[in-house]
Amino acid sequence: MNVEQRLAEFVCTLQARDVPPDAQRILRLVLLAATGAAVAGAAEDGIEPLRELLLERGGTAQATSFVYGDKLPASSAAQLNGTMCRALDYCDAMAPGIHIGSSLVPAALAAAEAAGGCTGAEFLAALAVGAEISSRLNLSEAMYDGFDPTGIAVVFAPTAAAARILELTPQQTLHALALAFNRCGGSFQSNIDGSLAVRAIQGWVAETGVVCAQMARRGFTGPVNFLGGLYGYGYLYGRGELDVHALADGLGSQWRLLRMMFKKYPSCGATQGMTELVLQLVAELDLRPEQVRAVRVVLPPYSFKLVGQPWRIGENPRVDAQFSAQYCVANAIVRRGSTLPHFRVEAVRDAAVGRLIERITVEPDAALNARGHTAVDVWLRTDDGRTHTRSLDIAPGFPDHPLSDTQQRARFDDCIAYAPRPPAPQRLAGFLDAVQRLGELDDVRVLASLLVA
Repeated sequence: MNVEQRLAEFVCTLQARDVPPDAQRILRLVLLAATGAAVAGAAEDGIEPLRELLLERGGTAQATSFVYGDKLPASSAAQLNGTMCRALDYCDAMAPGIHIGSSLVPAALAAAEAAGGCTGAEFLAALAVGAEISSRLNLSEAMYDGFDPTGIAVVFAPTAAAARILELTPQQTLHALALAFNRCGGSFQSNIDGSLAVRAIQGWVAETGVVCAQMARRGFTGPVNFLGGLYGYGYLYGRGELDVHALADGLGSQWRLLRMMFKKYPSCGATQGMTELVLQLVAELDLRPEQVRAVRVVLPPYSFKLVGQPWRIGENPRVDAQFSAQYCVANAIVRRGSTLPHFRVEAVRDAAVGRLIERITVEPDAALNARGHTAVDVWLRTDDGRTHTRSLDIAPGFPDHPLSDTQQRARFDDCIAYAPRPPAPQRLAGFLDAVQRLGELDDVRVLASLLVA
């Protein structure tokens, strides 16, 4: 079998019992991160208009929208739920910028409902194959070069999961993945411009997974050499430097999904390290905004391009703030923290934060590339003339600096506390219990129903 066939075979044959405990733990955290962020983000900009559009479009009632409980076609439910999952940018991620769970989980749950049910063990296997395939197709910063990594590499995760749950054959699964290849797309310009397209891309990716699996199930074919072909993934996105033949090496024994990270703070992954350093300084110095004379933040060029642009408030202030180093640093100093309410529109427009932003500069330095994707240096000068410096190579939440179980639960609880329409306490308790017993569930359709307010 060639590499494409090996991936398709992996999707169809992996057993839940063959997913090691550490990978199962990551998948449960992905499920918690995606659903918690969706419940919290259900009323954010763009969600209600998208919901209205999808309800207006109509179609066969196959799957449930989170929070609202609408019955929609599976692809529409996946799109709406995926967009909600990314609205707060508080989901799982992986360097240098893919967000797998926020498309994988909605698509897998929608497929489970469309299929008429799915056991927890089978659902766990579907999450595993989806997360693992996109982790393997993740590229380097240089290869993405401005493409939105989620729009490029993540389309294969929900497609694989939906194909598994809908019981496609290996050949049908191959075509589903091949069709998904033709839906790769998206630009980081969406993030830089502070547009709602950031979260829309996440929803489109979730929708794509369901649609491609449904089309392949009905006999629609795609380019089966979508990885190694003349104009395949390796050429178009791997820039001719990706060894596509090695993508299937170690399948089922070497789990790249273990590289997933979970954010400590509700903003872009490239802002996690600087937020951590600044909050350390605030605590150590009992620092007040009026004491700060200047702050200088130095980032690798890739991160600088994403979050280092001069501060501005555009049409979508939350997105502007999520992807601004200047805002995240000023917010951490002014509010002595970084939480979901700090990215509300009124908080983003706070004059106190704006005044401090004028004293913050952000610069790129290619020398930081050698230290890692999340490397950052911070220089902070106070009114007594002293300069305080801090450096960090691995931001909190990344694999070599993971959050504790207590911190992971706190992330979820913060989302529920922020949510405009949280599930009732007894439903929430039932959901958390179901996630813990995921592999033992008779039918995972209960998960979506428990998230309805």
